[in-house]
Amino acid sequence: MARADVIDATQPNAPPLDDAPAGRPSPWAWVPSLYFAEGLPYVVVMTLAVVMFKRLGVGNTEIALYTSWLYLPYAIKALWSPVVQRLGTRRRWVVFTQLLIGAGMACTGLAIPAEDFVRWTLAALALVAVSSATHDVAADGFYLLALNSHQQAWFVGIRSTAYRLAMIAGQGLLVMFAGQLETSTGNIPLAWSATFFLVAGMFVLFSLYHAVVMPKPVLDAPPADGASGNWLAGFAVPFATFFKKPRIVALLAFLLLYRFPEAQLVKLTAPFLLDSREAGGLELSTQEFGFVYGTVGVAMLTFGGILGGFFAARDGLKHWLWPMALAIHLPNAAFLFLAYAQPESRWLITLAVAVEQFGYGFGFTAYMLYCIYISRGEHETVHYALCSGMMALGMMIPGMWSGWLQEQIGYQHFFLWIMIAMVPSFLTVMFIPLDAAFGKKDAHG
Repeated sequence: MARADVIDATQPNAPPLDDAPAGRPSPWAWVPSLYFAEGLPYVVVMTLAVVMFKRLGVGNTEIALYTSWLYLPYAIKALWSPVVQRLGTRRRWVVFTQLLIGAGMACTGLAIPAEDFVRWTLAALALVAVSSATHDVAADGFYLLALNSHQQAWFVGIRSTAYRLAMIAGQGLLVMFAGQLETSTGNIPLAWSATFFLVAGMFVLFSLYHAVVMPKPVLDAPPADGASGNWLAGFAVPFATFFKKPRIVALLAFLLLYRFPEAQLVKLTAPFLLDSREAGGLELSTQEFGFVYGTVGVAMLTFGGILGGFFAARDGLKHWLWPMALAIHLPNAAFLFLAYAQPESRWLITLAVAVEQFGYGFGFTAYMLYCIYISRGEHETVHYALCSGMMALGMMIPGMWSGWLQEQIGYQHFFLWIMIAMVPSFLTVMFIPLDAAFGKKDAHG
């Protein structure tokens, strides 16, 4: 469908980045807050929950298995993405799912002090994960509809930065907040309940704010055949067209395996940093973990992501794919060093985490850009959801066994295995199609 508001950004008179029709809010008013709200529940479910369970005495095998199951809604969200695309508007879905996320956070806070807290907190976090995955579909679809092509290309860096700020908040500031409450109250369950209630309040405010400031683009409407007998056919078409893409096997292998080492590493970094030295960990306090991993680490992650975006835009992804693939994996050796050396210096630990996170930020740029490029077309909302769903599936399955594996072989051998696990990722990079889609010209949109 042609868009009346799209102006070719390659022309000398391309519009300014904050250009918007009269009465429509500037993208600056909603893009950063929307992607902060997209990133925060994900990091709460995938990282903050890991720290919480560790502080509440749950074992590594259970932590990795249970929190990996929470990836499932993100992995299969494409199954209901046509519902988001065909019922109501993406804008309404965004506002509604933010309220649901807030409700799930509040339920988690209520469940933490319960006797059978693991079961009930997992049920509440599952509500957060389903609502968050649906929010992802709606938010990404809205982004593609509300911005012209020039703005889409430029604001991809802004949305990534906002997403990473959410990571700082989720695995840095909120962890430090919980750690401070642990110290001041001496009550670990109460500290974590209060933390989740705080996040619940934030999402009520996000929902109210976006209900007011997000624009109402003309294209944000159900398809014309939404109420007709073509419903089932229209539901299936986006999936069929995705799996008819050229060299689909190579594409799926890349989407599933590019992050194979990280999928296992990410489940054990918090337990490793928090565990006692007798257990092979580094014995950081909750507050120290929040500072090392959640602020300095995510700051370097952000810097790596921005630098990766700059180089990809300048030279094209094809030029930088292999450097990015090496960058996302080789710095995992920092944790191998920490496991064997077990340094006492907090600065050395911080430096090692910073190196690993910078490499991940730089290398993940390749994955994000590849998802955007192969999603372009008539069904981009569903296709992007399929790409991110494949990514989540690739994180979920290896993560499920990672805690068990670590407890069998110890932290040192586990991080050695992470280095070996790079091989499948590198093999997928060798076979994905790049020539037509990822030259310098396309990198500029």
